[in-house]
Amino acid sequence: MIEAGKIKAFGSYADLEATYGAIPITAYPHQLITPGLIDTHIHFPQTEMIASYGEQLLTWLNTYTFPTETQFADFDYSAKVADLFLAELIRNGTTTALVFATVHPQSVDAFFTAAQRRNLRMITGKVLMDRHAPENLRDTPEQSYGESKALIEKWHGCDRLRYAITPRFAATSSPEQLKVAAQLLAEFPDVHLQTHIAENLDEVAWVRSLFPEAASYLDVYDRAGLVGPRSLFAHGIHLSAAEFARLSTTEAAIAFCPTSNLFLGSGLFKIEVAKNPDQPVKVGLGTDVGAGTSFSLLQTGNEAYKVAQLRQQKLSGLQTLFLATLGGARALNLEEYIGNFEPGKEADLIVLDRRATPLMAFRNPVENPTSLEQLADQVFALMILGDDRAIAATYILGELAHQRDALPGF
Repeated sequence: MIEAGKIKAFGSYADLEATYGAIPITAYPHQLITPGLIDTHIHFPQTEMIASYGEQLLTWLNTYTFPTETQFADFDYSAKVADLFLAELIRNGTTTALVFATVHPQSVDAFFTAAQRRNLRMITGKVLMDRHAPENLRDTPEQSYGESKALIEKWHGCDRLRYAITPRFAATSSPEQLKVAAQLLAEFPDVHLQTHIAENLDEVAWVRSLFPEAASYLDVYDRAGLVGPRSLFAHGIHLSAAEFARLSTTEAAIAFCPTSNLFLGSGLFKIEVAKNPDQPVKVGLGTDVGAGTSFSLLQTGNEAYKVAQLRQQKLSGLQTLFLATLGGARALNLEEYIGNFEPGKEADLIVLDRRATPLMAFRNPVENPTSLEQLADQVFALMILGDDRAIAATYILGELAHQRDALPGF
């Protein structure tokens, strides 16, 4: 039961009717309703360069990413891409995302303006980057502080929007700029911190050479005061056991981005280490568009399963769905608002069609699973075979935001 955009009550219709009387209903027979999906790492300016050929991380940044991001000095262009980007997220069932903008404040303004218009719970921030990048994409520590502070004061906590302090990664920020990021965190303790870590072996070696005093890649951020419960680090493929332990102790999170990690040849995330029950690390899924190859968190879950298999691990459909919903909410410290259907939480939800294509219908002949085992099997098949076509509808604060067109023959 939804009231004023939030979950009022959850249960069978018979139980709710006994308490609340007759309730208007919208019925989706034979379909699965879940919380909206949560993407913990994605770059909206890289939408147009998805599926760019032939490079690994550092060359890929210089060849494709930096030239593309220069266009976002223009507000109108940023707004055009933001509209397309958010429409793709909603069409793929993603209702919340932690998003990279560019170094340009207007890219943040354009994104938040588009997200606010759609009543979305979104997080983004201006990229901080004062070295090892083209001149027209660099700022200074002073500029990054002033522009970030102004954006925080303008947007953070405005409707459902939140701000993330966003150093791109350690190599493109000087020690002085990392200190500025920490200063902003201290001044605004409820904002988020997002950055990259240990994605590529060449990157790890480069950071080691730039920060010889640090014990590890994570220690670079730790020494600067950037590791804490609202910090999320994308990738983390090549982290050491000590770094995983430190992430656990500080309650920081990792975005697991399997499609990107495979596409750029970066490596296989050690999910079994991150989810060690003795020192668990918060983990969410990230599509990482444009290095990632799909906006679909279902397809991202598909690749996560394969990464786990290559590490001789198992990742079930239900575990993957958790990472894409409540697990992602916990990684972003937003479990108070989103991630499941507890009363009081915001009514972002999606309708999943387990029989969205002829092949999926053939694979899932049982329309209404009668056991947890049957449901788990169908959710797994949905993760492996599903994509945007499996998103029958997306609701934002209880209001219909996307409805899939009827499929031919269905």
